[in-house]
Amino acid sequence: MASRLRPLTLTTPKSLLKVGERSLLQRSMDALIANGVRDFCIVTGYLHEMIEDFVQKQYADSIKVTFVYNKVYETTNNIYSLWLARPFAEGEEVLLLDSDLLYDPQIVTRVLAADAPNVLTLIRHELGEEEMKVVTDAQGSIREISKTCNPADAAGESLGIEKMGREYTRALYRELEPMMNREHLENVFYERAFERLIPQGHTYQVLDVTELFSCELDTIEDFENAKAKIPEILF
Repeated sequence: MASRLRPLTLTTPKSLLKVGERSLLQRSMDALIANGVRDFCIVTGYLHEMIEDFVQKQYADSIKVTFVYNKVYETTNNIYSLWLARPFAEGEEVLLLDSDLLYDPQIVTRVLAADAPNVLTLIRHELGEEEMKVVTDAQGSIREISKTCNPADAAGESLGIEKMGREYTRALYRELEPMMNREHLENVFYERAFERLIPQGHTYQVLDVTELFSCELDTIEDFENAKAKIPEILF
């Protein structure tokens, strides 16, 4: 519900807030479409009708869109939204994107072009407790991902854009099934599942995109900073 962005989000879902002439959602969808993506699954929650109306009006004739409504969005986290996408995503090649990102579209291009079947984007900066931190091995594969990692051990922060191969999405939903149905971990971040898959031999290769513009927008201050820092070519 993006309560930290109120009053901006009292009548507008976070993903439809604008920086420049386009909303966050439109910027992501434009970047994906420019890179050849035509099949979308959008998991909605708060003010979902506004998101559905916008996408249908803006993109109705150019892409295929499946909407999945998370009716318990007030009490669940992004792991549950990912779980709800199972009929669409399991056993498929998938790009997973958080909806509150502002970033250079070249990041999508690089992710899709990467040789590894499973790729997680990473940005390097000074880390604290809030960031989703990533610890890697010597080959650049993830061996730990959580907010509780020691910042001194971390290579950087997960940006929130991942590419998953078919084998990975099959393993992911096998892992999510007990997490949702028996352990009732509906209110954690989906990176918990990523971390549980590592000992099973399923991990990501890190793609460092620090030099390209990106930011996460959680507060009104974040939005003001984004408007000031976004490169003119992206505005």
